[in-house]
Amino acid sequence: MTGILRLFFAVSVPPDLLESLQERLADLKSAFPQARWTATANQHLTLKFLGATPEDRLEDVLRTGAAVAREKQGAAVSLSKLDAFPSARRARVLWLGIDDHAGVLMGLAKGLSDALEALGFAAEARPFTPHLTLARFKSSVKLPSELGPGGAGLAPFEVSEAGLWRSHLSPKGARYELLEALPLGRVDSGPRG
Repeated sequence: MTGILRLFFAVSVPPDLLESLQERLADLKSAFPQARWTATANQHLTLKFLGATPEDRLEDVLRTGAAVAREKQGAAVSLSKLDAFPSARRARVLWLGIDDHAGVLMGLAKGLSDALEALGFAAEARPFTPHLTLARFKSSVKLPSELGPGGAGLAPFEVSEAGLWRSHLSPKGARYELLEALPLGRVDSGPRG
């Protein structure tokens, strides 16, 4: 019998940036202790959530993800402002936006969605918003109009690979395991002499 894996594609954020961000969130964490704050080790930029996937589909999923990654060029992105879903007035999820001027995350998300739809994985109903989930609220809360600096002013970082991740659920919370790093294509700098 084949096992079931809970899978998603994501991009990692450098640990030093996540640590700097945690320092900036200290006041918000104090103001909203009832929130379930995402552990730094679990923070990533989700590109495509697959959910429960039969283990015998893993090779097809990996091959498809690697092909999409090779087609995309790496680029710099940066952490930006804090926001909430569905809104700051009725927040259920606090998140940090990502400035993706070159469209690397948008391109990866669309490429993965299109390619995986051909394998039977449903396309996401909502438009893709590159973000880092910071906290979840059990019931809606009203957030202050000024949420602080978020990631503004922190150094940009290079997205040079995506990853296929497995989620292990337990009563203590989720733990994520990188199954495979998927390098992005490189920009061709022209003929070499």
